[in-house]
This record gives sequence, C-alpha cells and structure tokens, in this order.
Amino acid sequence: MAETEGAAVPERLLITRTTADDGTCVVTLAGEADLDGSAHLRQALLSCLETAPNTVIDCGEVTFMDSSGINALITAHQAAQASGARLRLAAPQDAVLRVLQLVGVDTLIPCYPTLEQALTA
Repeated sequence: MAETEGAAVPERLLITRTTADDGTCVVTLAGEADLDGSAHLRQALLSCLETAPNTVIDCGEVTFMDSSGINALITAHQAAQASGARLRLAAPQDAVLRVLQLVGVDTLIPCYPTLEQALTA
C-alpha cells in the first residue's frame, strides 16, 4: 500500500509512505530535505511512528539535506525512543551521509547502505 504525501514543496521534496510485508512503515524521500519541506517530513515520520512499531526512512533519492531536515530526523528519533519504536535510515547518498555523520545523526539512528538491509536489520 502506497500513500503519497505529495510534494512538500512542488518539485523539491516528494514523500511517499508504504507498508512492508512485516508492517514496517517505509517513508521514501525524493528531492531536497530542507526548510521548505521539513514540516511535512516531520509530520510524515511522526504519523508513521504512531501507527507502526518500525519505520525505515529511504533516503536514496535525497539530493540535499540541511539542518531543518536533520531536525526532523532528530524529532522522529526522540518520538521513536519515547514510544519504543524502531527508526532506521536507508541508502543515503554520499553527500547526505556526510552531513548525517558530521552532526552525529548516524550514531542516533542506525544507517544502512540499502533499503533491503534496513528492512531486515
């Protein structure tokens, strides 16, 4: 089942939610996770965490992430911890992975090189 949130900002950030066979909520992002789309990103992640015990964020199509995108991930991490849910990141491109590593998000939220690895972890 896929539920497309639509473009947070037209042609900037597309957010799609699907449910894996095991019930994991998969949030697929495409585009730029910046100030313009961060509120939509935060809401999509929190919505998944409310309804599924496991959430994977597929970052394979994210081309840019600024501090607003990072803050949305940290908010989701805090919500996951509070509710006992699991949150994982999948397939960040090198530039996005570097940002995640620089600010230490990769130490808070487990990062996997592929979506398949994140789903089976």
